[in-house]
Amino acid sequence: MCSQIVNAQFLTASDTSESSVKRYKSIINANKEIVEFIEYSLAQKGLPKHLRNLALIESHFDRKITSGAGAVGVWQFMTAHANQYGLTEQNRTDLYKSTKTATVSLTNLYKKYNNWVTVVAAYNCGEGNIAKAMASAGSTQYHIFYKFLPEETINHVKKYLNACYATGELQSVLSNYNSSRMNTVFFVNGGSRKDLGGLSETEINAGFNLNIIADELDVEVDKLLSWNPGINEELQQKGESTLHLPTDLMPDFLLRKNKILSRSIKEGHTSNTKQ
Repeated sequence: MCSQIVNAQFLTASDTSESSVKRYKSIINANKEIVEFIEYSLAQKGLPKHLRNLALIESHFDRKITSGAGAVGVWQFMTAHANQYGLTEQNRTDLYKSTKTATVSLTNLYKKYNNWVTVVAAYNCGEGNIAKAMASAGSTQYHIFYKFLPEETINHVKKYLNACYATGELQSVLSNYNSSRMNTVFFVNGGSRKDLGGLSETEINAGFNLNIIADELDVEVDKLLSWNPGINEELQQKGESTLHLPTDLMPDFLLRKNKILSRSIKEGHTSNTKQ
């Protein structure tokens, strides 16, 4: 019970002062046309309007701003992130093209993480850092793994929650976070691989025995294979594959990963191929 209270306190606005609220609101009011365009673009993609606050804390809606790290424009795209989505170096300052790219990036991140708090963190520090933090914490839940993220990212999420408090959208963000924690596993029951909403992913190599993974996680091998169609073939052909597990099981796998690998090597992994 105590940890739930701590978590609830952590995932909330850290600055609800009148001056903070006024500051965020005044930046929005000073950039009404840009804000309206961003909100329209988000709505077109079925994304919540509160994501306009990501541009608010990233750049204060300044298209010409360049950060010390070299991130450019309203959405503060780094070159690599921009290139990933076909946004050229020059077009990072183009409001229309960069916003279109940001909506695609945010949609993809949400499909992967299923809550906006983790999406904001991933947008700031990259998916690789999120994966490392989750592995270090043995959890896919932001309020547990955040301690392993860069300080700048932790502060970025705090700023986002403060901005959402200022715009009256904090409750929506927190409700989304809590419902994703409670409901992710139900999306996959009897589930289809097409909807990875409730599945988290990690990389494994051919040293892992799927039967032992199933045994350690106390799930049926058939269920494990239903979450991972084609995994046997991929492990045999490439020697590695992405393993998908329900979000609530992933921390258990990460915590026992070394033990599972040791058992797999000890007991042999030829039983991966299931007839």
